Amino acid sequence: MKTSVDKKNLNWLWLCLAFLALITILLLPTPADLPESGQRALAILAFAVILWVTEAVSYPVSAFMIIGLISVLLGLAPSIEDPSTPLGTGNALKLALSGFSSSAVALVAGALFLAAAMQATNFHKRLALFILSKVGPKTNNIVIGAILVSIVLAFFVPSATARAGAVIPILLGMVAAFGLAKESRLAALLVITSVQAVSIWNVGIKTAAAQNMIGLEFMEKAFGESVSWSEWLLYAGPWSIIMSILLFFIMIRVIRPETSEITNGDILVKRQLQELGPLTAPEKRLIFISIALLFLWSTEEILHPFDTSTVTLIAVAILLTPKIGVFDWKTVEKQIPWGTIIVFAVGISLGGVLLETEGAAWLSSKVFSALGLDSMPLLSIIAILTLFNILIHLGFASATSLASALIPIVITLVTTLNVDVNEAGFVLIQQFVISFGFLLPVSAPQNMLAYGTGTFTVKDFLKAGIPLTIAAYLLVMLFSMTYWKWIGLL
Repeated sequence: MKTSVDKKNLNWLWLCLAFLALITILLLPTPADLPESGQRALAILAFAVILWVTEAVSYPVSAFMIIGLISVLLGLAPSIEDPSTPLGTGNALKLALSGFSSSAVALVAGALFLAAAMQATNFHKRLALFILSKVGPKTNNIVIGAILVSIVLAFFVPSATARAGAVIPILLGMVAAFGLAKESRLAALLVITSVQAVSIWNVGIKTAAAQNMIGLEFMEKAFGESVSWSEWLLYAGPWSIIMSILLFFIMIRVIRPETSEITNGDILVKRQLQELGPLTAPEKRLIFISIALLFLWSTEEILHPFDTSTVTLIAVAILLTPKIGVFDWKTVEKQIPWGTIIVFAVGISLGGVLLETEGAAWLSSKVFSALGLDSMPLLSIIAILTLFNILIHLGFASATSLASALIPIVITLVTTLNVDVNEAGFVLIQQFVISFGFLLPVSAPQNMLAYGTGTFTVKDFLKAGIPLTIAAYLLVMLFSMTYWKWIGLL
């Protein structure tokens, strides 16, 4: 009880600190090379970052606060086009809500519906059990199976949390059947492996994570370039494949299980699979729709002109259609985290405001020029920026929020570099790094879901996370020197 009270008091302290940072930045003299609206946008960014890092209020609550601040502070600030007149709260509100009209938000919303369809039909559980039934009872094989499940689900379930939620209970059931406690080394090995694989494939597949959509939205506005589903897989898929192999070898060495084989583990999995019974009609329809959707995603701009968001929303409409769909609206209402959509849209709005008011450009020039990045060789810039990205992620529980804050600044940085580089590709690499939630349980929602099972400690997660993060960082540098250059990403 005392801990809960202390946390509430601490939340009030963080909230006060956020407002203090906001007011302090607003009261500072406006630099000559920064519009007043840009200074106000940076004040809102500081406010948002403190709330996001400390979680003083929930993410949806912070989103409504940000909308209010953008509407009032930018509404009363001089317009960028005509500094002699204020922007007006009506126009500022349009900026604050601009993210809701983004196709990226439509895709994220559609992804949540698809994840809900998987949960409503239990198909994700059936798929996970089917894969695990094929790997056998040896511990190392089950680790491989946990990785394979995360890979396959990443193609069909566009929600990292939903993917983790599908496989973790199955793995824990296998551990319990062997007679080991959930605090056993085997449980820690399997659960940590499964969520780290989820994070790795958040990088590999465009539709696997919401933060990918934020980065693409900013890039499309800044450079007028879009990245198709298949192009993303071409760029990031090989990286994720190699990381998945490294994940296996790292995990079996840093967390050694009590046994090399789960006796009757394969029988347990097959029994659970049998308990699900034969494929139901809704599951069959979901399989057909999912395969069709995957086909349309992967052939975007190759066989047809339909973008990812459009085909996803059409799939959602079919899923909800009586007789041919798999669930109804009442079922959806209970399973969709509506606050996630609001936070995502407002994150896009805030990033857009930072770009439009030149706040991101000013911050980028001051921070990165002080480091001398603009005059360094390209690989040195990638090395430093990637390390900065990984370290700053330690303070963010939401990769979506990190993308909203960081990508607009990276976009501005790349336009000032004195090196020959594919600007969109440079930014995309940093978008990949934003999904590096390997170090701490608080670094990603799927990590927190796994941590909530009580199967491992923060120390256990770090033992695996540190070598994984080092491997991921070195692989980014290796790909930047070779593969990404060869295929024109850099």
